[in-house]
Amino acid sequence: MAARVTAAPDPGRVLLDKIDAREQALTREAGQAQARIDELTARLRELNEAISDLQVTRKTLISLAGEDTQLAAEAAEPPLDLPDHPAYQQILTAFADLQRPLRARDLCLALDLPILPKNTEGIRSKLKRLASRGILIETEPGLFAQPRPKPGLRASDQGT
Repeated sequence: MAARVTAAPDPGRVLLDKIDAREQALTREAGQAQARIDELTARLRELNEAISDLQVTRKTLISLAGEDTQLAAEAAEPPLDLPDHPAYQQILTAFADLQRPLRARDLCLALDLPILPKNTEGIRSKLKRLASRGILIETEPGLFAQPRPKPGLRASDQGT
């Protein structure tokens, strides 16, 4: 009786076969991912086109409704760039409450700050910063006010 001797599988070959199988699986997965990316890119393009169409429609409707072009420009403007410090919000609240032009000294009184040079100069610099950002206007040197709404924007504001 002759004993059959079976050759042990070559460990290097087994390892290479596993690497080939893994590479093929990853190649398939990469192809599927690329197909999904292509689908999402096409969808993103469609959404951007729809957004653009809506923006054109809005602009056309505003124009047809006879709205002031300033109203359309204001709708597209970014919100005011208010500094982060809470003192700026207190200053704007004082302007809203008093509804009149104010000087730095007036604001010190409105904010219950002592009338000291350090306080009035600090408030004055904040007022200048707000004016430079278009949040307030300086109607004359040292006198600050909130900008008035443009006339003709809303019929309800005109008393009709």
